[in-house]
Amino acid sequence: MTLRIPIARPCIGPEEIEAVRRVMESGSLAQGEAVAAFEREFAAFCRVKHAVAVNSGTAALHAALLAAGIGPGDEVIIPSFSFIATASSVSMCGAVPRCVDVDGRSFTLDPEAVERAVSPATRAVVGVHLFGQLCDVAALSGICEVHHLTFIEDAAQAHGATFTGVPAGSFGAMGCFSFYATKNMTTGEGGMVTTDSDDMAATLRLLINHGQSRKYLHTRLGYNYRMTDVAAAMGLVQLRNLPAMNAARVEHARYLDGHLRRDGIMIPRRKAGFSHVYHQYVIQVMPEFPLTRDGLSAYLGEKGIGTAVHYPMPIHRQPLYAGVAAGGPCPVSERLAETVLSLPVHPQVTGEDLAFIAETVNGV
Repeated sequence: MTLRIPIARPCIGPEEIEAVRRVMESGSLAQGEAVAAFEREFAAFCRVKHAVAVNSGTAALHAALLAAGIGPGDEVIIPSFSFIATASSVSMCGAVPRCVDVDGRSFTLDPEAVERAVSPATRAVVGVHLFGQLCDVAALSGICEVHHLTFIEDAAQAHGATFTGVPAGSFGAMGCFSFYATKNMTTGEGGMVTTDSDDMAATLRLLINHGQSRKYLHTRLGYNYRMTDVAAAMGLVQLRNLPAMNAARVEHARYLDGHLRRDGIMIPRRKAGFSHVYHQYVIQVMPEFPLTRDGLSAYLGEKGIGTAVHYPMPIHRQPLYAGVAAGGPCPVSERLAETVLSLPVHPQVTGEDLAFIAETVNGV
């Protein structure tokens, strides 16, 4: 059936279409001025010196880990409750992801679990800013400093989110963003790596362009991770519209916060000092609710309301990582995988839609 209220819908309008048209008519489709302008504006948005555009969020993570020197024999601590790319990008370096548990309030890395998981082989920590809220960047940065580890932000879901007013992508050695179609801003596919380090930025530019220091001179193994000017043109428009799009998500989330009044439904919680840009509005369906999480999802689907489960299986339980990636018990991650459900709050949701979502959940 066609959903009345889809879980996600990209906000693409005449501005994006016109920007893409201009690039296509220019004849410069790859690594041109649009990419350079997008990098400059994104770096300014994140308050960092450098932003390096790539063709996906996974490419951003892989390139950042390689730029940090991660390779075979190394271990990288990651949260078990995350998208698989957080782990697979580590494996793509020949290193081993070590999954640890998350905090039950924010769904992000538990610093105490990270501290316990540090071993002589640990070289980095990837802190995932999940669903639109930053992980505990202060605590994780402190742990990395004490143990001489590289802190990398997986900011794929946190464009514009802040801690004490400081934006995602500016806390770690590098920050990695995704511009997939359903993200808070999109280029269709695409990504960005942010950093204040001149050396890291130079290394990243080698890595994403076949290891070329100049044309046809290849000084290290590299990849074709370049962003196109078509994607960058769309990204420039989206970046300029991002504050308004995020504000709409926050407004929609506040409505649901105030109107979901049913025992057994736990609404998202925001930590003091942290802004939340609600890439997803994630409730928990607890045992006292009359339907299971999957039962509620099916019921809402019958009413025309789209939902999604992010994520139904912790990374340490995935067949790919069975017996390899556990860095300790992860009971919170396993509980969340059974209880979380995302509801629509994207900018194109209307006030009428929000009222219908709340009434439908409350009326089960």
